[in-house]
Amino acid sequence: MSAAPVPLAPGLVHVPGYLDQADQAALLDAIHALLKAAPPFTPRMPRTGKPFSVRMSNCGPLGWVSDERGYRYQPTHPETGAPWPPMPDAVLSAWGDLGGYARPPEACLINIYDEKARMGLHQDRDEADLDAPVVSLSLGDTGVFRFGATARRGPTRTIRLASGDALVLGGPSRLVFHGVDRVIPGSSALPALEKQRINLTLRRVTTGA
Repeated sequence: MSAAPVPLAPGLVHVPGYLDQADQAALLDAIHALLKAAPPFTPRMPRTGKPFSVRMSNCGPLGWVSDERGYRYQPTHPETGAPWPPMPDAVLSAWGDLGGYARPPEACLINIYDEKARMGLHQDRDEADLDAPVVSLSLGDTGVFRFGATARRGPTRTIRLASGDALVLGGPSRLVFHGVDRVIPGSSALPALEKQRINLTLRRVTTGA
């Protein structure tokens, strides 16, 4: 059973242990199956082409990609050209439990961190529907998550997101700057996932029904 939700700021909520050990293992199996259909790729920064330190994939009707042409959502894998596989039931359930939003998610970004990967401070603002929250689930090694305000400059703080934790960014915190400072190697409570962190980020992209 998960611990009580921890409000970090208006609309920003940490839910420690949202997924128990069995649910984590089942979700990891589902992710491994997804990654066979949609292999991880290395996104690149717009204009410069500099590679990200994380590898990525997606599931759902749309997937987030980044390359020299910019950030965008598209219905197909950037390397295979195949449609993204459907989202697992577990992530759809998480959206229903935590998102509090009537429309379903359209994209589930799968970020794969090794022990050297990082994610700089950024906003999730490539979506047309900014009323919808962002819901994330963590598996594997603990990530040191940094967040601030909706302006890039200003104070920030960190929390640790362990395997099974959930995080919701919504309401006034929908556009807070956030990132991952580092991954703590060997901290995974999930035996099948060592020296790696997987983060699933659920998003509603369009404003349609």
